[in-house]
Amino acid sequence: MKTTRISATSLAFPEGTLSNEELADIFEGWDASKIEKKLGIKSRHVLAEDEMPSDIAVKAAENLFNEQKIDRQQIDYLIFCTQAPDYLLPTTACIIHERIGLPKNCGAVDINQGCSGYIHGLVLAKGLIESGSAKQVLLLTADAYSKYVGKDDASVRTLFGDGASATLLSVLDSEVPDTQLDSALDNFVFGTDGSGAGNLILANSALRQDGSGKGRSPLYMNGPEVLNFTLREIPPLQETILQQARLTMEDLDFVILHQANSFMLAQLARKLKIPANKLLVDMADVGNTVSSTIPIVMHRAVVDGRVKRGDVGLLAGFGVGLSWGGCILRY
Repeated sequence: MKTTRISATSLAFPEGTLSNEELADIFEGWDASKIEKKLGIKSRHVLAEDEMPSDIAVKAAENLFNEQKIDRQQIDYLIFCTQAPDYLLPTTACIIHERIGLPKNCGAVDINQGCSGYIHGLVLAKGLIESGSAKQVLLLTADAYSKYVGKDDASVRTLFGDGASATLLSVLDSEVPDTQLDSALDNFVFGTDGSGAGNLILANSALRQDGSGKGRSPLYMNGPEVLNFTLREIPPLQETILQQARLTMEDLDFVILHQANSFMLAQLARKLKIPANKLLVDMADVGNTVSSTIPIVMHRAVVDGRVKRGDVGLLAGFGVGLSWGGCILRY
C-alpha cells in the first residue's frame, strides 16, 4: 500500500519590504493602523524590479535541500505553481529544474491556479506518488502580484505580498491496513466556477486582447464579489470534506485557510463555526502571498509547535478562477 506524506517544507521571501507606514505616505487618507486593523497585515515582502518569482522559488528549494539534508538527485518530479511565469514558454518549471540541479529523469510542469494552487499541487503530487509514477515530488509555489498591481490601486496594493514555499512529498510504503493507517493527505474536494473569472483578472496578459490596444492591464479585483463567492462556496466545501473523512470540527486540531485577509477569515470563521484556537492565521508580516499562504502558515505552525505530530487538520484554498479546494492533513 502506497501513501503520501509531506516529509519537509521550507520558505523564502524577497529582501524588499513594503510597510503600512510607507503605503500611508503614498496614499492620502490611508492610515497604517487602520490597514492593519482591517486586513491583519503590517507589512509585506516585495520583489525587486529585476527579481522574479522563480528566483525566490529557487531559494525556497535550496533552503529545503540544505535545512533538511534532502538529496536533490532523488527528486522524481517538480511541480511549480505560479501565476507569474518567467515566460509564456518555455515552462518555468523546466528553467527551475536546471537551476536547482535536478536529475534529467525528473518531470517538471507549471500549474497556474493562484489561491487554491497549493491544494491542487498536493493532489497532483499524491496522484503521481500513489500511482507509482514517482517516489518524491517537489512542489514549489511562488507568486508576485506586486508585479501586476496598479501603483495607484491602494485597496489591492495593501493586500498582496510576494513569497515562495517548497514542499517535499514522499511515498510511505506500509503493510498496515487502512483501519490503522490513513494517508497523510486525503479527502480532497475541488470546485470551479469560471463564470466569476472576471472578478479577479489580469486582462491583456496573454493572447486574448480586449481591443483597447493599451497593453497589459493592471490586476483587477472585485473584492465584494470575491468575498461573496468565498462565503457561498467554502462552507459546503468544509462540510463535504468532513463528511468524506467521517470527522467533525471537534475532531480537528487545526484549520488552515487561504490567508486572503483577516476580515475575510473572520467572516469565514463565524460561518464555518471554527473555534479561535483552531484557526491558524499568520500573515501580518507577509500579506496575501496567493499560492504560498497555506504552506507559509503550515511551515511556521510546525516550527513553533502549534501543529504537532498526530494532529489532524483541514486545509482549504480559494480565489482566482474562480476555484477552490481542500483536504484533510494528518500530520
